[in-house]
Amino acid sequence: MKFSLGPVLYFWPKQKMQAFYQQAAESSVDIVYLGEAVCSKRRELKFDDYMNIAHMLREAGKQVCLSTMTLLEAPSELRELRRYCDNGDFLVEANDVGAMSMLNENSLPFIAGSAISVYNHHTLRRLINLGMQRWVLPVELSGEWVGQLLAQNLVQEVRSCFETELFAFGHMPLAWSARCFTARSEHRHKDQCELCCIKYPNGRIVDSQDGQRVFVLNGVQTQSGDRYNLINQLPSMHDKVDVVRLSPQAEGTFEWLEKFRNNIHGEAPQPLEKNDCNGYWLKLAGMVQQVEA
Repeated sequence: MKFSLGPVLYFWPKQKMQAFYQQAAESSVDIVYLGEAVCSKRRELKFDDYMNIAHMLREAGKQVCLSTMTLLEAPSELRELRRYCDNGDFLVEANDVGAMSMLNENSLPFIAGSAISVYNHHTLRRLINLGMQRWVLPVELSGEWVGQLLAQNLVQEVRSCFETELFAFGHMPLAWSARCFTARSEHRHKDQCELCCIKYPNGRIVDSQDGQRVFVLNGVQTQSGDRYNLINQLPSMHDKVDVVRLSPQAEGTFEWLEKFRNNIHGEAPQPLEKNDCNGYWLKLAGMVQQVEA
């Protein structure tokens, strides 16, 4: 089982981003994803900056992958997508079908991100035929569903051709919108947002009227209010999951990485925090936190 760091989903200052990836280079992580996957207005790091970081991480022994935008709205974003797909060095995580099409046109392999809706063996086999080398499971899939899907003959025939990756730590991306809800929460229009999301390094929490945490606003992306944390479910993943993904948080990411590594076989279980959840993998409501007996 390998561990990955997904792309930074929040808007952090350039210095914080560079410091984070320097820590990543010195850490035990196996795979690092780079790139802006949420909002094209976030330009603290540009494409060339990401490429420089990618080469630094590769020299440190990490596998580097480039993540593309999930919601594309302008010709300039398509041009940027083309730069990622044509980078010539690193595997690309395609987060929309347009990126997959670009990569397939050039006979390039790709990773299918979790925003790509893959729920059955026919779709999975189709993506494998198009060049998919790794499948990032949709966050709402349960372990039982994944096991049944991978057991299908259509998939078993090509199981050695692709890896599975599971989003196992962090606030789960649930939806994307043409509107920026972080800007709206500050009574700003999207075009005059003044990049206010940089003030919320872990997104902006939304509580219901009765005080329950329900969502995290992250620009045009809406995330789960609770943090998904499958550290105690790692033993149940060994026949299903090849790569376990941790989504970078503003603090504590690398400490959690080591906790995950230490609990691969269930030998170092961790108490979940109040706002942690694990329901989806256990075939329960996503917001549920089930404590192992």
